[in-house]
Amino acid sequence: MYTLGINAVYHDSAACLVKDGKVIAAAEEERFTHIKHAKRPIPFSTYELPFHAINYCLQEAGIILTEVNHIAYSYDPFISLGKYNNEATITLPLEPSAHPIPAEWESVWEPLFLSYIVNAPRHLVGGVPHHLKARFKGISLNNLQWHFVPHHLAHVASAFYPSPYEEAAVLTLDGRGEKATTNYAVGKGNNLEILGQVNMPDSLGILYEQVTEYLGFLQSSDEYKVMALASFGQPKYVDYFREIITLKTDGQYTIKTPELKEHFGTPRQKGEPLEQYHYDLAHSLQLVLEETVLQIANWLHETTKLDNLCMAGGVALNCVMNARIRDNSPFKNLWVQPAAGDAGTALGAALWIDAKKGENHYRSYQMNHVFLGPSYSDDEIEKFLQWSKLPYRKLTNIAEETAEILAQNKIIGWFQGRMEFGPRALGGRSILASPIDAEMQAKLNEIKDREDFRPVAPVVLEEEAANWFVNAKTSPFMLFIYDVLPEKAKKIPAVRHVDGTARIQTINRQQNPLYYDLIKAFQMRTGVPVLVNTSFNTRGEPIVCSPRDAIECFWTSPLDALIIGSFLLEKCPKSQRE
Repeated sequence: MYTLGINAVYHDSAACLVKDGKVIAAAEEERFTHIKHAKRPIPFSTYELPFHAINYCLQEAGIILTEVNHIAYSYDPFISLGKYNNEATITLPLEPSAHPIPAEWESVWEPLFLSYIVNAPRHLVGGVPHHLKARFKGISLNNLQWHFVPHHLAHVASAFYPSPYEEAAVLTLDGRGEKATTNYAVGKGNNLEILGQVNMPDSLGILYEQVTEYLGFLQSSDEYKVMALASFGQPKYVDYFREIITLKTDGQYTIKTPELKEHFGTPRQKGEPLEQYHYDLAHSLQLVLEETVLQIANWLHETTKLDNLCMAGGVALNCVMNARIRDNSPFKNLWVQPAAGDAGTALGAALWIDAKKGENHYRSYQMNHVFLGPSYSDDEIEKFLQWSKLPYRKLTNIAEETAEILAQNKIIGWFQGRMEFGPRALGGRSILASPIDAEMQAKLNEIKDREDFRPVAPVVLEEEAANWFVNAKTSPFMLFIYDVLPEKAKKIPAVRHVDGTARIQTINRQQNPLYYDLIKAFQMRTGVPVLVNTSFNTRGEPIVCSPRDAIECFWTSPLDALIIGSFLLEKCPKSQRE
């Protein structure tokens, strides 16, 4: 049984294909269209279906859309319309006129917004770009098994079903869904039980967005910058945020509208200098977020009496908060969905419908890696290199020869295997460098045209992690911070943030043999089992997907070399250096 999951609401539209409980493919639309977060300027097309990502998923499975048994869309517009159907299933063809938008909702939900979602099945049938129609041929409304899955239910499913736990509490936190902003659940085997939720307008995610915008960054995209900024500040304004948030005893909370301009003055504009009160504001917000979610986690543990906690939703990408819950909550184990943002709801919706509609299979998929996107063979890569008339050479030992380049303090683009699903580059589409040079963080921020306060992250051999980072455990998805061991700090200064922490990725050979061998080869040359790993993109661009993307990014940035498949491209080849 094939189930196609789709997210096309708000941002980060994506598709995921599941076959009998196992994830076959998943990708974000931005990687194909180069529109970051798939945010379009025209309102009507903002919620366009991720046709390119869907096409890729079908191609990976070698099927066309008519062979898909169920389609799961990670938003239920009828909740917004006050007509929630517990089955989250509709009968097609759907007549929009039968579901008028109540006047009381029009002030909250744009009629066009809901109309577009209600009509998503029609758009899937009739809106396919011409160059992709081969995979969509023969499809009609009458043969679609379409399911609207509530947004936070999709987040919950994305957190629990791919986790390593048979039983777990689930916490999801984001800006907004149809109504919910926070959700509590328990997962057992194939079953999910929703315990409760917090509804709009009370939202920790929206509060963080509002401060993000006040500080001169993009709302609902740049929250991670505020998290990084927080390390430079002091808790000067914690009382202000503690007064805004009122946490109750049953997992509920309320949030007063923050009057940031009235309390702190004119909002910072993009590009203006950062002042100390900006750092202090970010620090105070971050600290109170951690306090609040920790108290919520404590309540959830007391309610469920379970040892395991799973998390998803955009707020769960806050790796500093995650570390606080890991270290201070009563839960013994914590697993966070690596595609915790809205892209991951495509995966969650597909897994939820698969669990409900599938037969004779028990939950067996575990998300040990995120390499679920497109890959390209050496033949495909070389054909493009030859067509481009670019100088290149084939490597005889990719790991060893690349490690030698990195040991010379060169910065490389690394394009190998399948692309990652989710916001983190984890060794498929990465920029890699040595962590030994203290100036490397500044060099990489300059190359990527990033703010100078932003840290870069390390990837470390799994078996070496605890020798370099305090009490480090397996952390394959860069979702937790750890303190750098004091005696190692001078050896890897590029990845040590101003607060002494690092957002680590651990890697073992089973997860990615070539990536592991590269770091091992670098260790043999330098004694350091760590590399800097940041995403392979430049400012304003999504992470690269195709060989064309990788080569364009390489030649339009100051990278020293590109290792793409078995091939090496250099700005200044060795023969010219000698």
